[in-house]
Amino acid sequence: MAGNRTLTIIKPDAFGAGKAGKIIAHLEAGGFRVVAARVMHLSTAQAEEFYGVHRERPFFRSLVTFMTSGKCMPMILEKADAVAELRRAIGSTDPAEAAEGTVRKLYAESKERNAIHASDSDENATRESRFFFAEAGTL
Repeated sequence: MAGNRTLTIIKPDAFGAGKAGKIIAHLEAGGFRVVAARVMHLSTAQAEEFYGVHRERPFFRSLVTFMTSGKCMPMILEKADAVAELRRAIGSTDPAEAAEGTVRKLYAESKERNAIHASDSDENATRESRFFFAEAGTL
């Protein structure tokens, strides 16, 4: 997985607004290949576990509430240098600061409702992929 695969999540704001197809098309046009995908509604326990690294941060509770507010779409993507390439493709957390043509500039509503999650390291990509796709090691 390391190097060539990463995890992304189309968040409830973008999924609920019907932007998932456009985001996937944007990523595929950027050279990413979808290896695995599913639609799900995170429970509070799942969101708390997934975002547990942020538990002590002031935004943790609102993040959990947001991520459990509707369906989301976790995906494993493949491309050379996948983690760095995906983070470039999605842009800054705050869409007002995101570069033109990035997912967040195009589809995010705000810094909090920012359309998409991306793993921030190869190690987290592996851990996060296994969280949503137990079979990730065999994909």
